[in-house]
Amino acid sequence: MNLTHLDEKDRPKMVDVSEKALTTRVAAASGTIQMSVDAFQAVVEEKTKKGPVLQTAVIAAIMGAKQTSSLIPMCHPLNLSGINCDVEELPGLPGFKLTVTAKLTGQTGVEMEALTGVSIGLLTIYDMVKAIDKAMVISDVRLESKTGGKSGEYTRNR
Repeated sequence: MNLTHLDEKDRPKMVDVSEKALTTRVAAASGTIQMSVDAFQAVVEEKTKKGPVLQTAVIAAIMGAKQTSSLIPMCHPLNLSGINCDVEELPGLPGFKLTVTAKLTGQTGVEMEALTGVSIGLLTIYDMVKAIDKAMVISDVRLESKTGGKSGEYTRNR
């Protein structure tokens, strides 16, 4: 098995994508944060001391996606053309589901940008609510779908 991030001497390298075709690439990732009922209500009612949690988490998710190449060593710096974030209230958990969709026309995919955006957004929720609930759990960070590129389409089916 050839690993693309290792050269012929097993040294780390960044993959050369210069010969790949430009294609539109889209990736969506999601994750959840579970918290106490009190913490959930404080977020929904915007009664936390640190301000509007969900709006701040969306901004953090966008910023995180844009900074992926600074955080993940072998990721290419990308000129993202769009990042969308959706926060879904999950009162039965209680908690929230954050979905980030990243898009570009380029030579490499945007899966890591979507996943990083989700992770940073959820960590921001944790940071802003930890005074109410330090036992929050971030989980199920995962790729939901991707399109474009040589490997084609992927949609999570479980």
